[in-house]
Amino acid sequence: MNNIYTGIDVGTDSVKIVVVEKIKNSFNLLASSVTPTTHIHHGEVTNVRGLSKDIRDGLNDIEDMLGLKIDKAISCLNPIDLHMDIVHGSVEVEDPNNISGVDISNLLNETISSIDFGEQELVTSTPINFVVDGVKKVYDPKGIAGKTLESKIVISSINKSSMYKMLEAIKLAGVDSVDVCFKSTGDYYTIKNEGYDKEVGAVINIGEDSTNVAIFNKGIQIKNNVINVGSVHVDRDISYMFNCNNDVARGVKEEFAYAFADDADENEEMTIKDREGADKVLKQEGVSKVVEARVREILKLSYDEIKNLTNRKISYIIITGGLSEMNGMDHLVEIYFNGLCKVCKINVMGIRHNKYSSALGSCIYFDDKLTLRGKSYNMVNSEKFNNIISTEGMSTNDGFVSKMFGRFFDV
Repeated sequence: MNNIYTGIDVGTDSVKIVVVEKIKNSFNLLASSVTPTTHIHHGEVTNVRGLSKDIRDGLNDIEDMLGLKIDKAISCLNPIDLHMDIVHGSVEVEDPNNISGVDISNLLNETISSIDFGEQELVTSTPINFVVDGVKKVYDPKGIAGKTLESKIVISSINKSSMYKMLEAIKLAGVDSVDVCFKSTGDYYTIKNEGYDKEVGAVINIGEDSTNVAIFNKGIQIKNNVINVGSVHVDRDISYMFNCNNDVARGVKEEFAYAFADDADENEEMTIKDREGADKVLKQEGVSKVVEARVREILKLSYDEIKNLTNRKISYIIITGGLSEMNGMDHLVEIYFNGLCKVCKINVMGIRHNKYSSALGSCIYFDDKLTLRGKSYNMVNSEKFNNIISTEGMSTNDGFVSKMFGRFFDV
């Protein structure tokens, strides 16, 4: 059967869950859900049990769609207090005639086991190519003959307390985290291609109350920082300027305003209720000017942070996160970054919104990690999966998504 993965991304305002199926080298969406939450503040869990209930609500939606219980997932972590280092590791190969995924796992495990992380907890260990017998440098050494295997490895870790609270909430929701990755890693794997894997670039995720800036070198994250300004600050600007409640302002932002005011229609109007309950008519162009000012500030802070994080030449910048979906964002970032920057465009069938980029990419990252180690893993019960397919009267040779499309494919 094809591999099926679940990714869970807990953000400041919502829990995003995706279930995808890998068919050959492509990923297809099986189901997705977004559930509101109020138990995260600046990336930190404030109420473990409350958050657990919100995660369970999202999982219930997924399970109703699929008719399958979700009890395993890759969990996305906020890269707060992220520590990154590069270490060197080396092992003797078990079979000198054929380096295997076991040798790669041994190399990583032995290297990690020698490190004292203190109050930090390991999240990712990413090899930077491999060297066989001290001579041959390769990306994937499996199948090559050699006696020794070595690599420089990027080690990423975060504070134990932050990580454990998040994983505890997910565990209380009935899900085992089979792996974890940073949201920024998921974002990159959503947009990665052969070109980006050879260059230095940045991924900017504009979240609810903060913006994450991550630097990638040849597909490996090397730097990261969080800026404490995000989408909610756009809401507050609209609320202040037009005397309306924050929930009304959010609706204006999502349904009416443009990130680039020049794209707005000067004649387009929207009627809202102000704080006193009176009708107020908004002009699209005027609202968009307020929005654009804040978005430009976020872009400037993000670009300044990129320059602070690295002095290397940046070949690409990708913007993702919910705010990146605003009308006019494409046009604004193209002008602001002189063509260097693009808004994320997810190419997985069925996913049409960038709020899913971290959860989706975590599944692709996990699959890539397994492939490098020569392993396979499935996050659903095979017997139950096959029973569902057989009740549909269909062969199990094709993808689940092609069989179930008409029943739940609604994103």
